[in-house]
Order: sequence, then C-alpha cells, then structure tokens
Amino acid sequence: MPDWELRDPLFLLAALLAPLVYWLAARLPGAVTYSSLEIVDRAPRSLRARLSVLPALGLALATALLALALAGPRTGDATTKVSREGIAIVMVVDRSGSMQARDFVEGDVSVDRLQAVKQVFRDFVLGSDAVSGRPNDLMGLVAFARYADGLCPLTLDHGNLLAILDQVEIVSERSEDGTAIGEGLALAVERLRRHPAKSKLAILLTDGVNNAGDVDPLRAAELARSFGIKVYTIGAGRTGYAPIPVAGPGGRVRLQRAYVEIDEDTLRAIAEKTHGRYFHATNAEGLAQVVSEIDALERSEITEIRYLQYSAHYAGFVGAALALIGLSSLAGSTLLRRLP
Repeated sequence: MPDWELRDPLFLLAALLAPLVYWLAARLPGAVTYSSLEIVDRAPRSLRARLSVLPALGLALATALLALALAGPRTGDATTKVSREGIAIVMVVDRSGSMQARDFVEGDVSVDRLQAVKQVFRDFVLGSDAVSGRPNDLMGLVAFARYADGLCPLTLDHGNLLAILDQVEIVSERSEDGTAIGEGLALAVERLRRHPAKSKLAILLTDGVNNAGDVDPLRAAELARSFGIKVYTIGAGRTGYAPIPVAGPGGRVRLQRAYVEIDEDTLRAIAEKTHGRYFHATNAEGLAQVVSEIDALERSEITEIRYLQYSAHYAGFVGAALALIGLSSLAGSTLLRRLP
C-alpha cells in the first residue's frame, strides 16, 4: 500500500470547527411551527425523533472532511529506494619537475603529465561519459614534490576542491624539487584516519621514485593498512626518455629529452599492503581508463526514499463532504425535520 501524507497539515485545525457546526445546526429552527409543545412533550419519542440529530452530525462530519481535503492528502507514485553511505577519498598528486614531461596527448595537442592528471581527476569528481562522478563522497587533496602539502581537507564542496586542483603547479625552484612519495601518502593517511567514514581510500599518482622526505613509502603504507585505508596507486608515464620543456636563450622554451624513472615495484607493494590495486598509465587515454576502473571499484552506498511524483486525493473527500451536506439538508427539511 502507498504511504499517505498531507501537503499542508495545518489545515487540519479547521476540523476543530466541527463541534461548533454541530451545535449551531442542532439549534436551527424547524420547518413546522406549533403554538404549544406540551402535546409533543407528552408523546413517546419515535425513531424519527431520535434520528433527528443526524443532519447536524452530517454537517459536522462534512466540515471535518473539508478540512482534510484542504490539508492535501496525497501519495507518492514513483519512488527511488536506495542506501547512501559516502566514501572519504584523498587524491595524492605528484607535482615534481618530472611531471612536466610532455608525453601525454589530449586531442592533437601534447600536454604535460600534471595537466592530464588534472583533467582526469576533474572528470572523476564531476563525472563524464566514462565515469559517473562522486557527488556523495568527501574528497580531499594532497600534493607533493620535495615536501607534502595538504591543499584541501575532506569536503563535499567539490567546486572549491577543483578550483584548488586547478591552481596546483609543477615546482619551479630546484630546492623544492623531489619526489616525497612516503610523506605525501602519510599526510593523506593523517587526514583520513581522523574521519568517521567507514570507507576510506587514497589515490596516489606519481611518475617517479621516492627520493625525498623522512617517511619511507612502505612505512606509510603500513600506517594506511593499520587504519583500514585502501590505497590505489597509479604510475604515470614510462621509464625512459621523455620530452621535457627547457628554457633556452631569449626566454624561448624548447623540448629536451630527459631520463625519467617510475618505481613500479614500490607502487605495487603499497597497493598490495593496503588491499588496493596498482595501475600503470602511459598516456592520457590510459590514465582516464585507470580512473574509470577505480570509479567502478569504489562506489558509494545510498539510503533514501525520494518521492518523484504525487497523486492528490482531495477530490474524494470534497465529494463526500458535499454529499453529506446535501443529504443532511434534505433530511433535515423532510424525514428528519425538527419541531421548534
């Protein structure tokens, strides 16, 4: 059976007028007038006399039905019943100098690895043809090079998160360059462990080898496992020579081949320790596919009942009220008329 509800339940207060209507209707003058009631008072009360209160009762009941009709009784026709339990996710993004390698292509234009990562993570959060988006999940952002920075705490304000992601830049100072994978992951674990969400995970993306920071990546993975945090690791690009922009004379930028290396063994070990998975993406399309797989693996559970369409049922109550008014008026002036 459908669940009934009232659109404007305050109108039910009008039903309090029903006793007043009955009191007034029971005192209306009769249709027949006599000079004296002594003869009538001495006569035994007939069934018709005892039923003479029915017209007043009918009017009182009609008042209550009209109040119910004004309250707007309705039922939901189409419902969506799902269970909702959001996931807490921290994206851990490498912004070291090697991320400027321009070996990823979007359309017909080569882009650096960080730019490709930004677009793919944007689609992961908001959704695209390949992924459905994460509207119900808390998202956070950590970026790292020689040092790790917590750029955005866990939030449902995904617009602000993506605005911060857009501002992430590859380090330009040599003193800040490096790849502190362990510190980046450790900071993500610190953000996640304090949150009450039942499902917590980190997505770690890098194109290098841990060569900075005081935290060993596998030690950070142990911490993640101890707090029930799953880590998906992504190796971007490939080990070997890649074109990297270099400033030349006169401020002109040219591409120069430079050797880059990915520590796939460490990334794979991190994923295995935390019951996650390791992915390797050598181009923008592969990176998008990887994120799509992660999106399919980790879905939110949803719990809510949402009424999408309603059927109003006031007409039946109005019809019944009008019928009672008509019958009460007719009976009160004919079969059940009263003497004053």
